[in-house]
Amino acid sequence: MNTEKIAARRLSLEEVTKLGVNDRIFVSADMAELKLSDCYVPAFLTKSGENFEGGSITARTVFEEEVSCLPDDENEAGIYLADENGPVTIEVLQSAGVVLDLALFVPGGDKGALTALYAAARQAFGADVVQIWRQGLKEVPDVKVDIFEEQIPRGRKGSDSPKRDRRAIDTYPTRADFIEFSAGWKPVVEIHRPVVDDTPTI
Repeated sequence: MNTEKIAARRLSLEEVTKLGVNDRIFVSADMAELKLSDCYVPAFLTKSGENFEGGSITARTVFEEEVSCLPDDENEAGIYLADENGPVTIEVLQSAGVVLDLALFVPGGDKGALTALYAAARQAFGADVVQIWRQGLKEVPDVKVDIFEEQIPRGRKGSDSPKRDRRAIDTYPTRADFIEFSAGWKPVVEIHRPVVDDTPTI
């Protein structure tokens, strides 16, 4: 396990409420599947500290784990901030690398193209390093679609035509499944029809 020792100080609940979502903090490294006592990871608050209620704070770690804690509870690991003059030294878990979770579109997509793709990755990072753990291949129809975000109507039906924003034009369905839509909006996927300008020219 690769860790780094850093000087830090524990924050009180009052200090945490003054932090924003871009402030780097350190929280317990305990994960759902893996218990790492007395070890911390870099994290960021899921929303500004002043917007939390009841003394419970939620942070998202750089490893995409959500951690909730009561900063003032002495029985919990607490929240720390890096401080050169801090009174304590904490062990911070380092990153071993990145697992890519991609929707990768390979034109043609035959076995030769995929073999060349994996060979290029292994050449760049080392044959023993690049490992393919899961491989889900799916044929993609050659259809262009418009992906819209449409506001979910409220109140009486048919009172107003729903508002619509275009999010993307893409080959179905390489991106439709991965766009995060706003609260109160729903995804709409339609066959792409190019806009034809019939305005006469001189």
